[in-house]
Amino acid sequence: MISGKLFRDAIINGAVCLENDRQKVDELNVYPVPDGDTGTNMSMTIGAARKELELLSDDVSVSKVADTAASAMLRGARGNSGVILSIIFRGFSKAFKDLESAGCVHFSNALEHGVDAAYKAVMKPTEGTILTVARLASQTAQKIARTTNEVPVFWKAVYDSAAEALAKTPEMLPILKKARVVDAGGQGLVIIFKAMLDVFEGKSIASAKGTASTEAASSDDDDDETEIKFTYCTECIITKSPDCRDAASLRAYLETIGDCVLVVDDDEIIKVHVHTNEPGNVIQKALEYGYINLPKIENMKLQHDGRMKEKAQKKKVHRTKPEKKYGFVAVAAGHGVEALFKDLGADCIVTGGQTMNPSTEDIINAVYSTPAETVFILPNNKNIIMAAEQAVKFADRGVCVLQTRTIPQGIAAMLAFDESADISENRTAMTKAFEKVSTGLVTFAARDTEVDGKQIKKGEIIALDNNKLAFTDKDVSRVMVKLVKKLVSNETSYVTLIYGADVTDESAEKMHRLISQKLGDKVEVMLVNGGQPVYYYIISVE
Repeated sequence: MISGKLFRDAIINGAVCLENDRQKVDELNVYPVPDGDTGTNMSMTIGAARKELELLSDDVSVSKVADTAASAMLRGARGNSGVILSIIFRGFSKAFKDLESAGCVHFSNALEHGVDAAYKAVMKPTEGTILTVARLASQTAQKIARTTNEVPVFWKAVYDSAAEALAKTPEMLPILKKARVVDAGGQGLVIIFKAMLDVFEGKSIASAKGTASTEAASSDDDDDETEIKFTYCTECIITKSPDCRDAASLRAYLETIGDCVLVVDDDEIIKVHVHTNEPGNVIQKALEYGYINLPKIENMKLQHDGRMKEKAQKKKVHRTKPEKKYGFVAVAAGHGVEALFKDLGADCIVTGGQTMNPSTEDIINAVYSTPAETVFILPNNKNIIMAAEQAVKFADRGVCVLQTRTIPQGIAAMLAFDESADISENRTAMTKAFEKVSTGLVTFAARDTEVDGKQIKKGEIIALDNNKLAFTDKDVSRVMVKLVKKLVSNETSYVTLIYGADVTDESAEKMHRLISQKLGDKVEVMLVNGGQPVYYYIISVE
């Protein structure tokens, strides 16, 4: 039998080990678009449980540990992978109810409950993912629980089954096989299972490595009040080309667009570090000196906001009383994009999106602060929908999650809202409206990879057609013209170009004129300063 203390320490060790390997899991993501990656999302999800579990005493029951972990992970769940992980661990809460200690049968039941719930939570379950790894591990657990009462022996078989299933994921998903990687979510789960096994076998909790995220979390409170002039901490290593220019010229350029500039070189490489509002321009410039490796772009404002949110969450959440029939919560990033939603009637903006997926608790708190009887949630990102749907379970008022996957879809949904209609009529009308909108995204590749047979190099400009990779190029203007032509049809009336923090007003105006000229008088082209991170342009086509 496993005591509450041992189970507590096992989950804590899972959180520590996943955080230590977070970047390795992030790098398994097939799509090279910079985002809140799988390893980061899963680590932050189980990390929320770690904080609560470390407060529990050694004489705690497994029931209390399971309940504490399940609640914290659900509230802290980020991204689809984080939500699925939280649902899997919710199975322990059900199976361990009222138990002081747990044996193999209890663990087997816990995995079965968690896997069943996870499959039901996903609209279209895909095999070759974390779901497959968890399911096959659960099936093994059900068999082994009949043959042994020794939890370490039992969990070793569960871990081995999970690792074996993970190794087979490339055979189940062609996109993984082409990229020559295993599933990132499955890898995260295997890391957690191995860490739990280590504790069950008598090993101590692993030491946390000094990662960027833990360093940020432990910074002084005074830093929270510091004004952040430049948003993005941008780093890369350049392997010099044969005709590489003097690195001093690169330093001179970087000092014109940021601060904290560090440029160090030797005969073969140049190491670059800069705080800037133009990370894409840093990458573009770096490519003039050779090819780049290990680019890293971190949004320091979002990190700052995260610390502030974490501090705020320790305080009692203020629940507003309904003052109107309907309200809106929208997930968005960028001053202009946030202003758009505010102008359309959004009561609360949850800061986040592709670069940082907000947690379920972030969304819950936004719902609580919206003074309405029914609150519509606009996730505006496919990786935030599940976290938003989990928020419904905690709400003290009506909540309707619209499955908007892009910013243009969210805007279209709000434009279709009718205050005089009932919730069912509004849900139908708003859904129909956002499904008619086509979205184009222009960003840069954060890593080398292969997608659908296309070789993509770090730093290349990526065009996404309704969240699917369309093509790549080295020039933003060429990408924009080609992508707009691909999205526009004979029925198109409006095209909106939302330009990001990395694009100057002058460049955006030039792009507006170019696209308007290409499309002619039949299509109205509008330009909006969105100020969004990651994406040079978000294109809305109606």
